Amino acid sequence: MLGVGIIAPLLPLYAESLGASGIWLGVIFAAFSISRALLMPIVGHISDRKGRRIFICLGLFVYAAISLGYIWASRVSELTLVRLMHGAASAMIVPIAQAYIGELSPEGEEGTWMGYFNAAFLTGYGFGPLLGGVLTDYFSMEAAFSTMGGLNLLAFLLVFSLLPEVRHQEKRSEKPKPSLLKMKESGVIKGLVSFRLMYDLGMGAFMAFLPLFGAGLGLSPARIGAVLAIYLLLMSTSQLFSGRIADVFNRKRLVILGSLVGPTFIALVPTMQHFWQLLALCIFGAIGGALSLPAASALTVDEGKKYGMGSAMGILNMAQSIGMAMGPLIGGLIADLMNINSVFYFGAGVGLFGTGLFIWFTRRL
Repeated sequence: MLGVGIIAPLLPLYAESLGASGIWLGVIFAAFSISRALLMPIVGHISDRKGRRIFICLGLFVYAAISLGYIWASRVSELTLVRLMHGAASAMIVPIAQAYIGELSPEGEEGTWMGYFNAAFLTGYGFGPLLGGVLTDYFSMEAAFSTMGGLNLLAFLLVFSLLPEVRHQEKRSEKPKPSLLKMKESGVIKGLVSFRLMYDLGMGAFMAFLPLFGAGLGLSPARIGAVLAIYLLLMSTSQLFSGRIADVFNRKRLVILGSLVGPTFIALVPTMQHFWQLLALCIFGAIGGALSLPAASALTVDEGKKYGMGSAMGILNMAQSIGMAMGPLIGGLIADLMNINSVFYFGAGVGLFGTGLFIWFTRRL
């Protein structure tokens, strides 16, 4: 995730340098999430039956190779193709890694261990924008893309050498697992899917257009990267503690509380006028993610024990990816038709709508 995070502050600027309009910027961001969303439930379900290690190894190897495609891309269409391939590789990594953690989490400690995983995940992704901004300021964007490829290759070598296969709980149990389609009967799954879809729809718009908003304030790539990095790093380190909170307090209420903070901070972005204001606001926003994400992950682990861990993680990550795909697309259209500030108001609105859907679907929880 350190490698992947490198391009977070660079991609909007790189796409704009290739002539991308607001809607094309949305397409480029969305391409990653579209291919990811289509493949994740399938990969997760197959991993419940065939094993997980092979998917992580293959995904990381493709990650490393496709990273160099960013250097090759010289047109908007080529950059979109690279993003599609990058998303397909991601489908083999993130939900499978979450399924590993979910299966190994002791009963009653799901929030703690998913919090640890989210912390590692977001710490890598959080340092990435800072590293990417510094590499671009002192060297070039090509150097940042090459570094991303090298880090992903290192991740592949570590996983290939050190990660063992796990014995699935399904294989140890004589009770057959319900099919993938049975999950639609779960109100908790419906609520979590609604929450992740709308939360990430708003966050997708936020992440895609914050670099352009920062550039409009006169911030350098390094400073934009610093804002994103501090936001992600604070959210990640907080989950070392908030994951434990999710094992003690009501998980549903923590999801609701955290999901109310997110829209509030996104709606306030257009009022920011300089670097320190924007940084302080993002620190506030990180609190919301730190509260809601471990609790939501722990609820997903509970459902995964009923329906298959890979399947549950795949469905939730699919919802996340659809949101991350739709957010930049709709945000790009709004930016072209209206202005960039309206993108953040849109992100806040859909986040609140997702909270309402989560409350409705989990009303019996």
